[in-house]
Amino acid sequence: MLLPFLVIAPSENRGRGVFTTKNIPAGTDIEISPVIELTPKERKQIEGTKLFHYIFEWGKSKRKGAMALGYVSMYNHSFEPNCEYEMDYESGNMTVRTIKSVKKGEELFFSYNGNPDDKSPLWFATT
Repeated sequence: MLLPFLVIAPSENRGRGVFTTKNIPAGTDIEISPVIELTPKERKQIEGTKLFHYIFEWGKSKRKGAMALGYVSMYNHSFEPNCEYEMDYESGNMTVRTIKSVKKGEELFFSYNGNPDDKSPLWFATT
């Protein structure tokens, strides 16, 4: 499920990102997407490629990886996110939901740390 008013567009200083063409209230599930689960060995192989920046740690041990389909891998990071994601290891899905109201034209962000309140430094430099 991907709401029809989500679009991928240029994001200043970030390449591309996910934006909305309509106002979205807080608490709205905006995307539920399946993932392609990667074994620890496959994850290690992907980490040596450009896809490294688009995969997620996966599984209770975080040793596996996952490539999310839909737009999930296109959301940019913010330490002040307006969305969060939830991983369902049993169903093999990721859900993105708004945690704040988002206005038409705004970019949607989640924290790459997995928790909107986690301000720990990331594995790459941010602006």
